[in-house]
Amino acid sequence: MTTVKEVNPHFEDFLFDWNQKFQLLVGGYGSSKSYHAALKITLKALEEKRTILVVREVYDTHRDSTFSLFSEIIEDLQLASKVKIGSSPMQIKFPNGSKIIFRGMDKPEKLKSINNISLVWLEECSEIKYTGFKELLGRLRHPSLPLYMILSTNPVSKGNWVYKHFFKNEIEDYHVLDDEELYTQKTIVIPKKQSSDIPTDIYYHHSTADDNLFLPESYIDQLDEMKSYDPDLHRIARKGRFGVNGKLVLPQFEIKHHDQVMAEIASIRKPIRKNGMDFGFVDSYNAVLRMVVDHEKKWLYIYEEYYKRGMTDDKTADELEELGLKKSIIKADNAEPKTIAYFKQRGFRMYSCKKLTRVENTKKMKRFKRIICSDACVNTIRELKELTFKKDPKTDEIIEDEFNIDPHTFSAMWYGLDDYEVASVKGANSK
Repeated sequence: MTTVKEVNPHFEDFLFDWNQKFQLLVGGYGSSKSYHAALKITLKALEEKRTILVVREVYDTHRDSTFSLFSEIIEDLQLASKVKIGSSPMQIKFPNGSKIIFRGMDKPEKLKSINNISLVWLEECSEIKYTGFKELLGRLRHPSLPLYMILSTNPVSKGNWVYKHFFKNEIEDYHVLDDEELYTQKTIVIPKKQSSDIPTDIYYHHSTADDNLFLPESYIDQLDEMKSYDPDLHRIARKGRFGVNGKLVLPQFEIKHHDQVMAEIASIRKPIRKNGMDFGFVDSYNAVLRMVVDHEKKWLYIYEEYYKRGMTDDKTADELEELGLKKSIIKADNAEPKTIAYFKQRGFRMYSCKKLTRVENTKKMKRFKRIICSDACVNTIRELKELTFKKDPKTDEIIEDEFNIDPHTFSAMWYGLDDYEVASVKGANSK
């Protein structure tokens, strides 16, 4: 018996292309990427005996998403009498011995008992932590079958690990693919390379609601309406593009050419010069910002940065001295008195900052009318241009002292400006 299954044309090649180990599906709401990922996996399970692992961050979310999709597809393919679908625990078994197992990263101990996994699907992979992704790579092993990992997601912030790993990571200074190129071409293949410092052997696929011919017009109209009341969500949901996802911490942040920044600083009548430093070593960074305040206009300029990790204090001191910072006053993190004492012994004019809360510091930065950053400060731009507040998952309200990333340059700003007030509580200018 032959079963005819109608699919969206934009996904036809994807369904039968198994040439790349990694297959990344990025798209907007209603694009049908998850459906076609489930269909592709079902066809593979029917074709050859495999143990397939389907993963989401939270196990219970499978029931109304991936598990439901597989159940629908098996019914549509008229396989319900041959394929066993178990709901507790969620598992699907095929006549040839293939099985699909569902797991959540919130219960990692459940992953350890599964052997010979040759295919993994990470649904909503941006919600999974990067450490979880790397752990799952280690679970992907089979003595004879080729290995595959399918990842599907709505695009989120460019600070998310998915963008950094599969597109661009400015900190690690590697470039895999320009996301704008994917939006234009829709499908791109990065072939496997034996020696490469960047990820390869990847099939990229981009989709939007326009690629789903089965969607009603009313649904697309709802997506279009988002543009008027939530442009960030419209970019994600309708256009399927990476970018800012949430409320910006510094909406007044802007970038100018370095020469223009220096020319504007030179024209300030009474410039206030400030330097701030945030300490780091292994996972975090030593970040130093050189700043100038135009007090009359309430503008902040950022014109030079130092941003490195894995540096011992003596090497950092040597490099800061080479930058001419030894005789400049530097305000640094008050939680590191020993480090500050060391820099003082080296002849630096370094002092502990005041003990203000993260909320107080953030509110102070938001009082600047403009924050103008030199285009030479690439790490400052990367951290602050799209810095957003975290949200409480229960209430959807923003958390005023938590952000989507750990912004070391933002901390350096706080420390350097600890004794400067943009305005008093009553609104009068500070001295």
